[in-house]
Order: sequence, then structure tokens, then C-alpha cells
Amino acid sequence: MNPASALSANAKCMELETLKDLYFHELKDLYSAEQQLVKALPKMAKAATNKELAAGFQEHLEQTKGHGRRLEQILSGHKQTVRGPKCKGMEGIVAEGAEMIEEEADDEVKDAGLIAAAQRVEHYEMAGYGTARTYAEILGDKEGASLLQTTLEEERATDQKLTKLAKSAVNMAAAK
Repeated sequence: MNPASALSANAKCMELETLKDLYFHELKDLYSAEQQLVKALPKMAKAATNKELAAGFQEHLEQTKGHGRRLEQILSGHKQTVRGPKCKGMEGIVAEGAEMIEEEADDEVKDAGLIAAAQRVEHYEMAGYGTARTYAEILGDKEGASLLQTTLEEERATDQKLTKLAKSAVNMAAAK
């Protein structure tokens, strides 16, 4: 390894020396995830044939923009930028959702698949927001913890709405 590469690799390792460093890293990862969703949700809404599902994706798009603003608020309060590496986990989940959009399937079956893809997103986000909230609590960032808890509750509510829609209509229609 040349000295420049060693220095670069070492700098990346030194980036995460403390829980506070990891907290900022997690917030930036979540911000990247939210920005990817801002691009993906309109495509999911367009692909959905169930009107309630399409409306739900549109509603969550607006909520997702708000999640990004909360993350910006927390990071700027710590004199941090939102710049960080692309969230690879969300990139993979969004790619799977994009594959579902392209699938040749009955409308009802595709809607059921879109709900499954959306719930993977929600569960991934809930894990990230729960972790970040816990870091905020440990580090004494009460405002950050409160904002992250609010977002976590919204993600849970979205997941519950998706479950309800799947059980009450979409999955039943796909089963016929």
C-alpha cells in the first residue's frame, strides 16, 4: 500500500474514534437513505394500482422530506454537514423495490410486492433511527433524541399502515 493510501485508510479509521463520531456517521447514513427514498417513492406511487397505496407512498414522500430536514437540523446543531458516504443498505433495498416495479405481474400481486418492498425500507429505517436515538440519549443530545424519536414513531406508523392495507385489501386481492 502506498503512503497516500495508507494515510487515507488511516484517516477513515480515525473518523470513528468515539461514540459521537459514530452518532454523526449514523445520522449522515440516515440522511443518505432518506434522500434515496425521496427519489424512489414517486416511482413506487406511480407503479401502485391500488389508490390507497399510491396515496400512501405520496404521503410518505412528504414525511420523508421532513425526516431529512430533521437530520439536517440535528447535524447543523453540532456544526456537521450532511455529506457522507452513500447508504449502501438503502441502495440495495431501493434496488429491490425498483426490480418489483419492473416485474411482469398482475396489478394486485405487484401492489403486494410493493408493500413488501416498502416494509423492508421501514424496518431498515426503524433500526437506524432507533440506534441513532439511543446514541443521542447516551451523548446527552436531548433535542436530537427527541427529533429522532419523532421520526422513529412516524416510521412505525407508516409500517403499521402498510400492514393494515396489505391485510385488509391488497394481499386479499392478490390471493384471488
